[in-house]
Amino acid sequence: MHSRVSGKRRLLILPLAALLLAAAPPPSLPDLIADYERFTTRFPMEAGRSDPARGVDGWPQESLAAMTERKAGLVAMQARLRAVDATGLSADAAADRDYLGKLIAWRIEGLDFDERRFAFVAHEGFYNTPYNAARGVTVRDAAEARAWIAQLNAVPAYFAEQRVNMERGMATGWTNPASVVDVAVTILRNYIARPAAEDPLLDPIKAAKLDPTLLAEATKVIETVVRPAQREALAFIDGPYRAAARPGIGIASVPDGRAYYDFLLRYYTTTDQTAEQIHATGLAEVRRIRAEMDTVIKAAGFEGSFAEWLDFLRTDPRFYATSREQLLDRASIIAKRIDAVLPRYFGLLPRQPFAVVPVPRDVEEGYTTARYGGADFGKGFPGRFLVNTSHLDQRPFYELPALTLHEAAPGHHTHFALTSENPDLPAFRRQRDMLAYREGWALYAERLGHEMGIYRDPYETFGTLSTEMWRACRMVVDTGIHVMGWSYEQARACFVENTALADINIDTELLRYIGAPGGAVAYKVGELTIVGLRARAEQKLGKRFDIRGFHDLILAQGQVPMSTLEGLVDRWIAERAAAAD
Repeated sequence: MHSRVSGKRRLLILPLAALLLAAAPPPSLPDLIADYERFTTRFPMEAGRSDPARGVDGWPQESLAAMTERKAGLVAMQARLRAVDATGLSADAAADRDYLGKLIAWRIEGLDFDERRFAFVAHEGFYNTPYNAARGVTVRDAAEARAWIAQLNAVPAYFAEQRVNMERGMATGWTNPASVVDVAVTILRNYIARPAAEDPLLDPIKAAKLDPTLLAEATKVIETVVRPAQREALAFIDGPYRAAARPGIGIASVPDGRAYYDFLLRYYTTTDQTAEQIHATGLAEVRRIRAEMDTVIKAAGFEGSFAEWLDFLRTDPRFYATSREQLLDRASIIAKRIDAVLPRYFGLLPRQPFAVVPVPRDVEEGYTTARYGGADFGKGFPGRFLVNTSHLDQRPFYELPALTLHEAAPGHHTHFALTSENPDLPAFRRQRDMLAYREGWALYAERLGHEMGIYRDPYETFGTLSTEMWRACRMVVDTGIHVMGWSYEQARACFVENTALADINIDTELLRYIGAPGGAVAYKVGELTIVGLRARAEQKLGKRFDIRGFHDLILAQGQVPMSTLEGLVDRWIAERAAAAD
């Protein structure tokens, strides 16, 4: 069901789709958007939504045949979208058409690369999918409990599908390096070592407090169905797959790897910047931030070298929690301090609250420092600011303000909650995971913390500069690894020499970049775009510039490509200027 074209694995279009396309009447944009939404209901992950762990038919269907069918649907919609008459479209409708066209084109190109040959990327992979799903499942009665048990019984088939994808990767030279394999092996071993009665997959049924026989039945499924599937996956990944691991850590070492990386940069950054341009921007940002760091160190009265300053920050006990609860409490206090000043910078804030919670212990090892988990107000779930409470000696207090601004408010939680509460946006702009937009806004939120007065001393100020340097180094390191042939040690040096990141965080992040190329650079690209747009608005509007209005505008878009955002901001500037004349 595939052919080789220009060295890439291309999925053929089903003839039936072409016949249907030829007979289809000229579509309207609303009709096409509605059709796309129906498509994303069937294939939520392929349409770009990263949160849903399962589709309407169960676990994600990711066989080569299923992907061929998906591509046929996307190609048909692409042709119909091109036939839409753009004349007379409103600015918002034009933005919808532009974004949807880019989104469909990106996904078709990704399918042509047969990306599912990589079934895992370090700490994220198919082996986590059941656990991610369990955290979002609500069981209210016996029927829903049995539906979840049936879903657990389907885990072996889902894992088997992933094995076929990995075997195809092995046959074509598309495998992860051994360092990424190590992470997957550790995660699977941790799952297997847990007693079945304590497995988080049982949590939805436990929470429902139903007939005990249902819990007993589910526990038996864990023991007799899920565990064997996990053991088989572990044996395969730690055996034949490890033996076929690619020798180089960069994606350029696999067939068509540079072309694939170039595609990932376009997809994640939503720009046409090359790896070489992004690398140069990263180096410039490293120099700028390093100069600001030196100023902060001088203001703190520290007289030693930069390396001695980092050693001081990494070793002084005043900067570290002595218990998991203390770290969570500190993050919660910072979150409320931020809440107190948000109304001065935002005209519209979300109704949905968020909670400060620990990263689940079954995945905390090798997990990133902090992350945001989305809310579902309709089901009564708050947003979650997830804080990694393992390895307390490497989770400094001085980084918490920046992390809270980024992951909670006014970063990811504020953005996602407002987006979900905006009925004027089509679903694909509310639910799409556009990395440059999402992470660019969150990095901008960290920078905004300076204006908001969140950083109270030189240590917290240095902490946010350190996290900013972390993202600047990402631009240098990701392109260095995947295009310029950098070794692990070369990549690690940027973080060791320029940030206060603890060793465990550096290594966790590097494995993430190695396993998931391209995405890490989107953070800074998005942030710098938003910073540049704000500077443009301030320059053109002068005293008429409204910071609350500018922020509300950015957050009202859901998620769009950065080029689309530029057009929307320019229109806002023109409207504000005209209204003042």
